[in-house]
Amino acid sequence: MNGHCARAGQEGPRQAVHVRRTAHPQGGIELPHMTTRQSSSNCHATVAARLNKLHQTRALLGFCVSVFFMRVFLFLAALLFGLPSFAASRCDVNVPTEHVDLDQVSLAYQSIGRASDPALLLVMGLGGQLIHWPDEVVVALCQQGFRVIRYDNRDVGLSTWRQAPANANLTFEVLRYKLGLPVAAPYTLTDMSEDALGLMDALHIEQFHVLGASMGGMIAQHLAAMAPQRVESLTLIMTSSGAEGLPAPSAALVQLLSRRSAPNREVALEQQADLLAALSSPNVSDDRKLLLQQAAASYDRAFNPEGVKRQIMAILAEPSRVALLNQLRVPTLVVHGTADPLLPVMHGVHLAAHIRGSQLKLIPGMAHRFQEAFKAPLLAAVLPYLQAHREDTSHWAQIEPVETPNLL
Repeated sequence: MNGHCARAGQEGPRQAVHVRRTAHPQGGIELPHMTTRQSSSNCHATVAARLNKLHQTRALLGFCVSVFFMRVFLFLAALLFGLPSFAASRCDVNVPTEHVDLDQVSLAYQSIGRASDPALLLVMGLGGQLIHWPDEVVVALCQQGFRVIRYDNRDVGLSTWRQAPANANLTFEVLRYKLGLPVAAPYTLTDMSEDALGLMDALHIEQFHVLGASMGGMIAQHLAAMAPQRVESLTLIMTSSGAEGLPAPSAALVQLLSRRSAPNREVALEQQADLLAALSSPNVSDDRKLLLQQAAASYDRAFNPEGVKRQIMAILAEPSRVALLNQLRVPTLVVHGTADPLLPVMHGVHLAAHIRGSQLKLIPGMAHRFQEAFKAPLLAAVLPYLQAHREDTSHWAQIEPVETPNLL
């Protein structure tokens, strides 16, 4: 730096930084005089300022580079470690419960997952509410890439009537059923399947998969027959064809199932806990406290014993669905437990035998409930099947609409 400033001082007046004017002794014009020391001093100051600015620029550039790489690192870390949490938030089961108004009922439902994913409709069984689909099962289905839709059937949960249903006497209709006489139900399982189809219409979902359990599996059979070009796959769990001659549940279990009225909450919880215990696997003993907690969750959300009675009558009024099943051309998986006390295992075997191309999965020891011990085997049976049919629509070319009116 000193050498540069020295050379600058030797180059003559043109390089001077400071000019001082003085008067001529004889008067006249002022003559400029260069101050070399001042020029050198100013040069040093200028170079020092430039070097300082250069250091500041380098420091700023280094900081920006550090920030850039830090952001890249954080992005990669979030991408690597944040995917599970993203999937968890996408599959949040605590989404609000919404309602869809149909002609006769207002259905309560939840939609879990991305709207762009293939839809999977869950149809619950007798007296069951949407909360009776275990959250772990719903999350597992959603994480497979499905938009999971679960809802309350008419007469249960938060679903309500827009038109009052017809009155009926369950005791009287059960007697007629035992005598082999026709049962007069306020509505049919076909009506309930139309509810499900109306829900999907309201959500503007054209194609969807269906998974039904128990009575929900019966509804799902009608749904697949009503709209075969819209149902991409059918999964039927612990359900039946409704054919005559299949093993019946014990009289004690039927009595527990039909015992719905209760004078107060405490009695209602005890009755429901008794039923849950009777529907459990003999290989697994659930704690009574746990059963009471499950009963309380159901009761506190909604308690409608008269609605469940009407659902029972809809089941009793239903004829055999064998003719309907023989015409189905929808990919179907039948899952049944070998220890089912309500619908013994032959119900599942018979059901699968009458659906062309269906698959049958038997789960040893599983009964007629989603018990904790059997959730993993159930998912192991269901998930691969659903994933295989997630985007498969090849069955549509084989579809022939089922003529349901002639089956009733």
